[in-house]
Amino acid sequence: MSTLQTISLAGLVIYFAVLLFIVAKEKKNNNTIDYFFAGRSLPFWALSITFIASWWGAGSALSTADLAYSDGLGAFWYYGVPVLISTFLMIVGSKAIRRVEYLTQGEMMEARYSKITSKFLSIMILIFMTFTAASQMVGIGNFFGTYLEMQYETAVIIGAVIVLIYSTFGGFRGVVLTDIIQFVLLGISAIAVFVVAISNTGGFLDIATTAKSLGKDNYMSISDGASKYMMYVITFGCAWMIQANVWQRISATKSDKDAYKMTVMSFFAYIPLYLIVVFTGMAGIVLFDKMPEGGVVTAIVTEYMSPILGAIVFVGISAAIMSTMDSLINTGAMTLTMDLAEKEKSEKEKLAFSRIATLIVTIIALVISLRIRSILEISWIASDIITTGVFIPLVFGFIYRRGNSKGAIASMGFGLIYCLYNLIRSFEPSMPAFWEPNSTAQVIIGVSSSAIIYFIVSALTKPEYEKADKFIKMANIFKK
Repeated sequence: MSTLQTISLAGLVIYFAVLLFIVAKEKKNNNTIDYFFAGRSLPFWALSITFIASWWGAGSALSTADLAYSDGLGAFWYYGVPVLISTFLMIVGSKAIRRVEYLTQGEMMEARYSKITSKFLSIMILIFMTFTAASQMVGIGNFFGTYLEMQYETAVIIGAVIVLIYSTFGGFRGVVLTDIIQFVLLGISAIAVFVVAISNTGGFLDIATTAKSLGKDNYMSISDGASKYMMYVITFGCAWMIQANVWQRISATKSDKDAYKMTVMSFFAYIPLYLIVVFTGMAGIVLFDKMPEGGVVTAIVTEYMSPILGAIVFVGISAAIMSTMDSLINTGAMTLTMDLAEKEKSEKEKLAFSRIATLIVTIIALVISLRIRSILEISWIASDIITTGVFIPLVFGFIYRRGNSKGAIASMGFGLIYCLYNLIRSFEPSMPAFWEPNSTAQVIIGVSSSAIIYFIVSALTKPEYEKADKFIKMANIFKK
């Protein structure tokens, strides 16, 4: 091992020990409200930090920088724009989500539509959370593997076990507390890599000059990535707007005002964070003749930083990935425990099952990450399911009185079949293609069809005004 690798590994061990100490010192969870919502007692700023940390993972820290190396400022459209769009829509709906009496999306849909609708939706949410957690495991596997010269499988298992241990015993409160530490490390790491990268290039003028010499005329144009990444803007934006782990944080706030403040604070924090990563990737075009093995960020750390600073950045990026992973696993376990498991269990039994559910979600995500080693591929599969299958009935349940359970089920059923067809076709190219695979057209057709089916089936079947009126009045989305 090199000096950098030795110090980095020691830093990771210390980091893990600190997380365990914090989780062990924190008060015990007495019920599922404690385990998954911290008793709705945390301040908005703490929940805002865990919101930011939960969306700042492998895609943000690593993939965006690599895309920016190739595509320039336009790569901001890959993760940055979808995050800002979905967070802005969260600001609009945050108070309504917090006002309803129900804590999970499954409970909300049971109250708004029916128990069958709730179960159907919860299954798709669980799939989304598990697959997205797997994408973070892929990120940790690639990062650890390259940085520490470790086998991919070993790296994935180590990262997953670290998250599993502190998430199992700490629950949501443990996740929030560790996310605060992880966010601080993330901020230090992101700024350090950015400063080192830019200082070694000579500044943005050198980046622009190098890009022009390579024939990349639109490298410094932020609008250039709009068309290329539009399918991700639509798919990720819709999926993340209804992402259950963020709704979990909104439900965990003390009041609807805190929910609003949490989302506003997060929105303004995301802008500089994503721009820093994009600029870091762009600096790589001056520093490296070709895309470095292991990615731009890893190469900058190993080639341009001192061992101690490099080790700090290593722990910071590891923390960023694991903070997203722990959030997804916790929310997946929440869905499994509160929406899909038997509700007749005692609080003691539910709390015990919560920890088992955390283990189940982690193991399944681990298996997925060992078989599919692409962050983008896994993220796309997960987001496609939630966008075409859940977005329409969930969002319009808050505002469309005529929408009913039959329309919701039909819409979700179509979305699931549509996604499965697209997934199977990606492995069997000989199947008939009615739209370009993994394209903007595919996303628009899926979401539009889901909406049309929801409205038509709801219009042709018996209305459920009593349930709808009660739920919509409770949410009161247009109340300031």
